[in-house]
Amino acid sequence: MGKTVVIALVVIVAIGAFFVFRGENKASSNATSSVQGQVVKNKKPQIPNNWFPKISAFEVNKNANDVSLSAKSAIIVNYDTGEVIFAKNAKERLPVASTVKIMTALVALENAELNDVFVVSEKASNVGENSMGLVKGEVLTLRELLYGMMLVSGNDAAVTVAEGIVQGEENFAAMMNEKAKAIGAGDTVFINATGLDEDGRIQYSTAYDLATIARYTWENYSEFRKIASTDHIILEENSRHKAFDLYNDTNLLTTYPGVKGIKPGFTWEAGLCLVTYAQNDGKKLLAVILGSDDRRGEMVKLLDYGFAKYGIKVEHPGLDL
Repeated sequence: MGKTVVIALVVIVAIGAFFVFRGENKASSNATSSVQGQVVKNKKPQIPNNWFPKISAFEVNKNANDVSLSAKSAIIVNYDTGEVIFAKNAKERLPVASTVKIMTALVALENAELNDVFVVSEKASNVGENSMGLVKGEVLTLRELLYGMMLVSGNDAAVTVAEGIVQGEENFAAMMNEKAKAIGAGDTVFINATGLDEDGRIQYSTAYDLATIARYTWENYSEFRKIASTDHIILEENSRHKAFDLYNDTNLLTTYPGVKGIKPGFTWEAGLCLVTYAQNDGKKLLAVILGSDDRRGEMVKLLDYGFAKYGIKVEHPGLDL
């Protein structure tokens, strides 16, 4: 009788362990996010977005006659309140060049840790245009790649990040589109992680949507703020990669008082684009210019106008020469 009881207990324990193990596996599976069959292992909890530029259908050209711009589209908003100070064609869908990389960085930060490592593929090393100089087989952390992507607009860094997060850049673009919808950027479509033009394929956003995306990223990720506002960094050589000497090419970062970043962009189709965060005398502004002939000069006009609305005069004699 004693032997029979022992055997029964063993069977019961084994069955219980099976169901516990199965339940744990199911819970683990439910905690991951899948994009076209590829599993994202480190996906973080979603942060809701409750901030949007306060612009109606009748204000897409708010105060547009007050500032003369060649840009096809522009907006400047109060970072804290969302008040729209100026808008020109703010909801017109346009190509936005490398400002796409703001979303690339956001999706990467949501789905990987800064010390996670990524291997440079042949595709990434050969993507062309702006580059941080990656070579196939080099291994970098997400933090290092974000510096290369945000400071020198490295397309090689963007593709390396995309391929490391989820197999295939198109799968990563699907994640970017999913995130755009989740935070309310409804007039935005991405086709790649770089912002490069592709024959026969269209990607676009709006000044309104880019302001929304930029504000969400800047507000919720301190490491993004640190990276995007860095003027210069040297990534030291180690056993996995060579040294990289990176200077930030964001217009006005070191010349207009109060500018902290965020990202410029250019392709022949998009023209000159620029997303800028600036703060002076307690006022924080976020501005976007798309399709400009002179993004630097026109962003100065826009920031001057925005700060003046709050009675703030920003002196920038070096820019006035």
